[in-house]
Order: sequence, then C-alpha cells, then structure tokens
Amino acid sequence: MTTLAPPPHQEGSRPSHRAAPPADGGIAARARRVFTGPEDDPRWARPALWAIVLLATALYAWNLSSLTGNTFYNAAVYSGTKSWKAYFFGALDSGSFITVDKPPFALWVMGLSARAFGYGTWQLMLPMVAVGTGSVALLHRLVKRDFGPVAATIAALALALTPITVAITRDTNPDPILVFLMLLGAAGLLKAVRTGRLMPLVWSAVAIGFAFNTKMMQAYVVLPAFFLVYLWAAQGSVGRRIRNLGVATVALAVSSAWWMVIVDLIPASSRPYIGGSTDNTVWDLVIGYNGFGRIFGASSSVGSAGNGASFGGTASVYRLFNEIMGGQISWLIPFAAIALVAGLILRGRAPRTDARRAALMLWGGWFVLHYLTFALAEGTFHPYYVTAMAPGIAALAGAGGVMLYKVLREGSAAKWGWVLPAAVAASAGWAIVLLQRVSGSGTLYTVAEVVVGVAGAFSVLGLLAGRFMKRQRLLGFAALAAVVALLAGPTAYSLSAATGTSSNGTNPTAGPNTGGGMGGTGGGPGGSGSKGAMGGEAPTGTGGGQSMGEPPSGSGSSSTAESGTRPSGGQTGGGGDGQMGGGSQVSSDMITYLKKHQDGATWLLAVATDQTASSIILESGQPVISMGGWSGSDNAMTLAKLKSLVKSGKLHYIMISSTGGQGTDSDIATWVAKHGTAVKSSAYSTSSSSSSSSSSSSSSSSSSTSSSSSSGLYRLDASDVS
Repeated sequence: MTTLAPPPHQEGSRPSHRAAPPADGGIAARARRVFTGPEDDPRWARPALWAIVLLATALYAWNLSSLTGNTFYNAAVYSGTKSWKAYFFGALDSGSFITVDKPPFALWVMGLSARAFGYGTWQLMLPMVAVGTGSVALLHRLVKRDFGPVAATIAALALALTPITVAITRDTNPDPILVFLMLLGAAGLLKAVRTGRLMPLVWSAVAIGFAFNTKMMQAYVVLPAFFLVYLWAAQGSVGRRIRNLGVATVALAVSSAWWMVIVDLIPASSRPYIGGSTDNTVWDLVIGYNGFGRIFGASSSVGSAGNGASFGGTASVYRLFNEIMGGQISWLIPFAAIALVAGLILRGRAPRTDARRAALMLWGGWFVLHYLTFALAEGTFHPYYVTAMAPGIAALAGAGGVMLYKVLREGSAAKWGWVLPAAVAASAGWAIVLLQRVSGSGTLYTVAEVVVGVAGAFSVLGLLAGRFMKRQRLLGFAALAAVVALLAGPTAYSLSAATGTSSNGTNPTAGPNTGGGMGGTGGGPGGSGSKGAMGGEAPTGTGGGQSMGEPPSGSGSSSTAESGTRPSGGQTGGGGDGQMGGGSQVSSDMITYLKKHQDGATWLLAVATDQTASSIILESGQPVISMGGWSGSDNAMTLAKLKSLVKSGKLHYIMISSTGGQGTDSDIATWVAKHGTAVKSSAYSTSSSSSSSSSSSSSSSSSSTSSSSSSGLYRLDASDVS
C-alpha cells in the first residue's frame, strides 16, 4: 500500500531557495512574512493566497450598495439598533413583541456594525463579506498545514468560487457566519488532534456552540465527524481522549445553551414571544422548528416546521444534482468523492495518529454528513443552506487532488495511474451537463462550456500520456488544465451572482434561472409564494427585494435606499392572507397616516405576519407587531394580550382582513371588527379622490363609495376595551 511521507510543504512544489531572513527577526521581518509567507514556502504561495483573498472580496463585495438582503433579518437588526432589549433577544421589532425564528448571534454581529457605522446596506453586508473572505483564508491555512501550499491554494480557490457561497455571502442571512464559526471549530479540532492538548478541543467546542447560536441544529451536523476524528486520531491514551471529549462536550453544552437558558428562565411577560415556537420557549424552537422539523417536515412529531416546503426540489439522494441545486454546489462533488475514497485508501497503513488521514476523515465527514442531511431533509430546505458543505468539498478537491497527482507523477503505484484522470473526467463531464442545462442563458455560460470541454479533454489526455511517457512538464500542464476545467463552470455562476442584484434577497442563488423551484428571487428558482412556517427566509414580494436604506426618523417621511429608490415601491405586501391582515396591502400613504396619529403608542400597527411587519418597520422606522409570526400561525398574540395593549395605550391600530384564510386567531379579528373604528381609505389615500366634475353622477357615486371603503385598518382606544 502506498503512503505519502514527505513533509507537507514539499507536496506539489519545489524548494523555494529563498534568502535567509534577517538574524534579528524583528518587526520588519515579521511584517514581510505576512505578505511573503514562511521562509520554507514556495515564492508563489503567499502571493497566490492574497490574490484569492482579493478575488473573494471582490466577488462578495462588488456593487455592495445595490444589494438588498433579507428584509426579515434587516428589520431585526434595525430594531436592535434602537433597543438593547430587542438586540439581546433578536426581536423583530424594537418594542420586543416577538423574536425572529433563529438565535441572535448573526444579528448581534450585523447589529454591532450598524451601531458603529450607522444602519444601511454596506454596514449590514460588511460583516458577511469579512467572514466570507475569512473562511477562504482559514480553509487555506487548515489545508496547507497537512497537505501543503498547492492543495491549500486549490481548496481556497474552490471555496471562493463556489456559486452558492458567493450568492449567500452577498446577503444578510446568517449562513456565512455559521460557516466561519464551523471552520474555527475545525481549526481547534485539528490542532487538538495533532497536539493531544485539551484547550484547542475546548475552543473548538465553543466555536460550534456559537455556531449553534447562529442557526441552531445545523451547526451540529459536523459533530459526529468531529467526535470520531478526535477519538480515533488524537494523541494520548483512549482514557485521556474520552476524558477530553467529555470536557469539550460540557463546553459545547454551555456555549450552545447559555442564551436559550437565560431566555427561557425570563418570565414570558417580560420578554418577546419566541417566534417559530409552539409554546413560547427556545427549547421548542431548537428541537422542533429549527431541529427535527427541518429533517422530517410535517411528519415530525416534534414541531411542524416547514410543512414539507422545499425550494430545492424533492428530497432524495439526487437532490443536490437536480436542476435547481446542481449549479449551486455540485460541480466538484464527483471529484471530491473520488478523492476522499482514494485518499483514505492511500493513507490506509499510516499510524493511527496520522495527521493527513485525520484531516481527510474530518473533511470527508463534513462533506458526507452535510450531503445526506441536505439531500434527504423533508422539511424546509433552501438552496443557500448548502453553502455549509462547501468547505468540505473544497478541502477534498485540494488535498485529494494533490495526493492523487503525486502518486501519478511518481509512478509509485501503477494501479493508481487512472484515478486522477478519471476524477477529472467525471467532474468535467458533469460540468458540461450542468452548463448544457442553461445553454442559451448567455455568452458567459457558453464560453464556460467550451473551456470545460477543451481544458478537460487536454487534462485527461495529458495526465494519461504524461504518466506513461514520464513527461513531468506535460503532467504539470495537464494538472493546471484540470483546475481550469473544474472551476470554469463555478466561475461563470459566481460572476453572475457577483455582478447582478436579482439573486440577492430572501432566497439567494447564483447563475441563471433554471426554474422548478418554489419561491426564490430572480437569480435562482423562479416564482414566489407564501411558505408556511418557513423560518427567516421571507418570500419575494414582501419586501425581500427592497433596498435596505435607513428607515426615516422624521414623522411622515419615507425611507430612501442608498441607490435613491423607495424601499417598497409604495406597497408593503402581506404574507399568509390571514384574517388579521395577512392579505392586506399597506401603502406608504397609510404609513404616513399611522405615524401622524400614533398618539404616543409604542407600536405603530399590529399585522398578521413577520413579512408584513418587517417591511413596515423598515419603511416607517417604527416598531410594528407581528401577531402571528412568520406564517400567521404563532400564538404570539392573544385576545387578552391585545386588550391589555390597547387599554394601556401601547397600541391603537390593527390591520385585519375580511378575506378569511389562515390567521393567528379569528376571535381577535372578530373582536377588532366589532369594537374598533374602521379607518376609511379616504382618510389617508391620495389616489382615492372623487371623480372629476365632468364625470357622470353615477361615476361620481361609484368613486365616492370606493374612496370611503374600509381598508382593513381599525383603531382602538382604551374606551373600546370593556
């Protein structure tokens, strides 16, 4: 069995012959090493890393001020800049009536940026760009430590060019922060494996705990791989490894649960309702809506998240290769799978503590666990979730590719000579299939298809010919062609995501619209729609596509985006068409009227769903109550609570709908309609004036009736509460 013995820095590179550093090793020498790298690195290694970092930054930050982000999270960040209570709980509104349906760590990060630099597009996007670029640099460091600079460069470039990673990093969903924290956890784990020390393992657990406070159970997908790698490969006796894992598990539990425990211990009357939960507890949110509900959908006995709704196609082992998901993540999956199996076999006779095999186990486990979770999940599933598996794929592509190239180049195992060409052929062939699916979508994809075909064919033939002819230079050119062939397709999709704005919003995707999906924005699966209990991913058409801007501070004004456009185009759409205003349209004129007649109330308005509330919050700059959470099905508002808010003067206006449909509580709608005073649209609308004097009397009568019709808006005062 063939094993690889040379030290990491020798793999895939020649000695650098760099001049010795100054003997004093002072500040100047250390500063130079930041840009030139360690002395034993090839001369090209650190400049290549900087080039990739700059490329990633450009992709993630291009035309930043034109981006929109997820209005749902944007509103929560804005509310957190107005109230530290809302900030801590992750409340949707600054009055802290209801939280978003995720823990608040990502909101905290964006909120600090907004508090430091002011609320606006780039202020919210800045942390996302930073952690996205940081993930690329961190993956490079982790792969380089075990497999050398060539593997690290390929891995970093593959991650930077993963299409869905580009799309989601240009957004305000929490996933980029989740990925960065998981990579920090991987860094601590690999250090603990190499050294046998406890503290790196503890810090790894803490990083995963913070990832849990970013997206809850999704952060735990990698944990089986983490535990297995440490238990199998770490230095020290079995007893010591088990003890260290026990200590790390305690650290994981504490760092994961501290916020949840604090929130659940606070009396419900003193904190916001926990959005997405069925019993107003974070624990229910963890195991139901953001836990088993995501895996089992409506069939889950714990929670009812998602109701089986999927924006990525039907759950199956082939899901990540379908027309919706394929172009987002699957380009390198064939190569990564072959590289993983081959790499583990090549390291088969290595000692138990072999660092390279441990790293392969980690990245392989990362890839496989995420693949199975995302492919088979029957609950709510969005394409951008799979950005979490991108580091595993990228690391396997870099590490496995270099291992297979070294075996082929040295000819030390004749039976392995076909593996690298086969892996390149598999992924290049799949890339052509993906690009054929979008043929006609633009010149960019046509050019990418040609590049993949030509470079892929040259690479496969060159690798085979170079091996049998013993031509090292030909092998080198063929390997470089393989990198071009395998990354041409992802590059085309990534450029599309970086240079356009249609893929940004509530369901960000990269590349052309391939159709077939529920919801989504222009860059991905087409259409829009209500999602049921969907989590923080707002449907298009309810403000997800509006520009963030800064909500106004003056009464009666409306916000303007940094691009100079109104945030919602004059209409703030409703979500679930519920009896409490879910299907209502809230115009800018109505918002102006509400602000003028707020009369000291804490909340400007109460509406049915988060989608409607978040849009109004951003347009008005005022807190708005979402009575039913995301889909209108949360039990956040009760009739008794509503009466109390009205009686105390904290709320005057409630939006209900007479169209029926899904609502939080029909008793509330009935009571409001019976005891409240309907606000006629003529009280605020500038477009419902009577007809001109030249119109017929019948037309005038019809217009007058229209202008005085009820808008679904009701006012209630303390005197209306019996």
